[in-house]
Amino acid sequence: MRIIPYEKQYRDDMIFMVLEAKNALGRVPRLNEDLLDVDRHYLLPGDMFWLAIDEDDRVIGCIGFNRYGPDSAKLHRLYVKYNRKRQGIGTRLLQTAEQCMREKGYRYAVAHLGGKEYFESRQFYPRQGYTEYEPGYMRKAL
Repeated sequence: MRIIPYEKQYRDDMIFMVLEAKNALGRVPRLNEDLLDVDRHYLLPGDMFWLAIDEDDRVIGCIGFNRYGPDSAKLHRLYVKYNRKRQGIGTRLLQTAEQCMREKGYRYAVAHLGGKEYFESRQFYPRQGYTEYEPGYMRKAL
């Protein structure tokens, strides 16, 4: 498995992976608009987005971030292919994003947890050193 900066050639495969991941969790698989144009929503403003690519050149995970105030960046779209979870892919994607945030001078990484149906996020982020600072939001000092 390798982590790469977003490349347009993987767009459709990434979208399919995200929809499939949502469906596996029993959620209505709706598409997030920002995933239709990663360049405009992440790369052009100076933020970042990465893909986890498997040995068959398929997307098995993704993560991005945007500036969120003067010293913080907000994580977005951390997804791992439903049948590849608990293999360290999410952790590697998160570590990649956090390292880039540090290099850009951010002091905090922020994650919005969503509703109670996002039970995996509520378990994952605390294991990565994130703490809740207001309802539904966690952050970690970088």
